[in-house]
Amino acid sequence: VQLQASGGGTVQAGGSLRLSCAASGRNFGSYPMAWFRQAPGTERLFVSRISNNGGRTYYADAVKGRFTISRDNAKNTLYLQMNSLKPEDTAIYFCAAATIVGPEIRTPQAYNYWGRGTQVTVSS
Repeated sequence: VQLQASGGGTVQAGGSLRLSCAASGRNFGSYPMAWFRQAPGTERLFVSRISNNGGRTYYADAVKGRFTISRDNAKNTLYLQMNSLKPEDTAIYFCAAATIVGPEIRTPQAYNYWGRGTQVTVSS
């Protein structure tokens, strides 16, 4: 599985961005996917996860109600719509795929494929 995230940029607080993650390789609709983010000097943190068919979604408390994860299996693409952005949302955002089962889903260890990341900067 190869993943490529895009859509990052610089936006003012209160603004919106939509991230995309294009996938190739293994059947896209067969595995769950997630977004994580990492600010400088900090660990990689869970943002959101979506099941293989999009039927179940999970969010970190910090983004619940502001971010929406979705996927289009026909287009092999994962999305993250981010609204009401705050300066504390500034980070590199990574998409990830889980073709393994076992580790807690909100930890990086639950995902065995990662994209390179896209920078999101929110100015105050």
